[in-house]
Amino acid sequence: MNPLWYRFLPGFIRERLAGRTTLLTAMDNTGWMMGDQVIRKVVGLVVGVLVARHFGPELYGEFSYAVAIVMIVSTIARLGLDEIAIRDMAKDPSSRDEILGTSFVMMLAGGFAAFLLAMIAVFLARPEGQLVQWLVAILAAGCIVEAFMAIEFWFESQMQWKFNVYAKTSAFLLVSCSKIVLIALNAPLIAFAWAGLAEAALGSLGLYLVYKGRGFSLKAWRFRLNMAQTLLRDCWPLILSALVTTIYLRIDQVMIGSMIGSAELGNYSVAVQLAEVWVFIPMVIYSAVFPAFVEIERDNEALFYAHLQKLYNMMALYAYLVALLVTFFAQEIIHFLFSYAYAEAGSLAAVLVWGLVFTSLGAARNILILAKNWTRVNLISIASGGVLNILMNLVLIPLYGAMGAAVSTLVSYWFAVHGSCFFFRPLRSTGRMMTRAMIYPKAW
Repeated sequence: MNPLWYRFLPGFIRERLAGRTTLLTAMDNTGWMMGDQVIRKVVGLVVGVLVARHFGPELYGEFSYAVAIVMIVSTIARLGLDEIAIRDMAKDPSSRDEILGTSFVMMLAGGFAAFLLAMIAVFLARPEGQLVQWLVAILAAGCIVEAFMAIEFWFESQMQWKFNVYAKTSAFLLVSCSKIVLIALNAPLIAFAWAGLAEAALGSLGLYLVYKGRGFSLKAWRFRLNMAQTLLRDCWPLILSALVTTIYLRIDQVMIGSMIGSAELGNYSVAVQLAEVWVFIPMVIYSAVFPAFVEIERDNEALFYAHLQKLYNMMALYAYLVALLVTFFAQEIIHFLFSYAYAEAGSLAAVLVWGLVFTSLGAARNILILAKNWTRVNLISIASGGVLNILMNLVLIPLYGAMGAAVSTLVSYWFAVHGSCFFFRPLRSTGRMMTRAMIYPKAW
């Protein structure tokens, strides 16, 4: 059955797409994900701007510090199950109840572990910071609630992203509106942490209702110890990869908050927000085409690599266009959106945005990693980037402040995604493919 939008296309386009079910499904899936991410990024940016302007660099830095800690430990809660569970259910839909039931129990246990780790980390890093401790406790509780997010694995495996959008985007919009009300009421910072927890709870509830509405039941879920062992065997490198990735994405904020102070962290967090708002498009494309790439790799390896090169080319072109735009207008954008209180963020954003080149290429490379099950090599390359980031931060933050952290982050992005490829034989060919894409990017 063709998607609803298919009938509104011009006749010559419909003729070219006729019978290409996989392509139509991927396009429909991409549309839903793109719409979801556009809404999230636009609304999230607007609300983020309002929150940042309302609290100023000092308090906004405190909130960013708590968010960074929770984001680092939250990777443990998901246990790297996303891609593995989606891959296995895409290959065998009849395994749905066992995979979802097992994933739920594993993510619930991971959520409790993440909460405990977050609390230990904040008490060690900020023993006197009662506000930050409460912020972390409330936000980290969401890791436990999000065990129900296992439901979204099923819809993604069947390329039915729209059902995830129905549930999670509705919760996001409702909570975003509540944050605007909180700003109008001059609510304390801790109220925004409660709003974050509410979004996790409402999103989980929405997924349950959509799943039930599709005729499925949680009662059919079954936990299988042997399946848990199988999933852990496949996903433990992804757990560590996700943890290390999040560390080198967020450790700079934790280190700035600990080594310099919350005010400079507030400026840095605003720069990160402007630089990272563009990442959603590569991630949408990755999520949309991943199941299709798995099928192509299984049937035709040469075609798989040909399409992967085209994907690299497209990712590089997109990243260059955005990076150039932000570099030239970063200061003006910061002043317009966040006010002159965040004047230092402009130069930081102009550096950080070039990391988009490597995060975009990394999203495409992840397709190869998962299709070939090269997760251990991926873990080592990402871990190397994370270690490099921490070492450079230790040297550059005391010398150059937040700008030192920005440079460290950019270099570590490059090494983790591209530079490290030439140290591992399986990744050398894809390293050369990414090099070609960076030298000669094109739309397709």
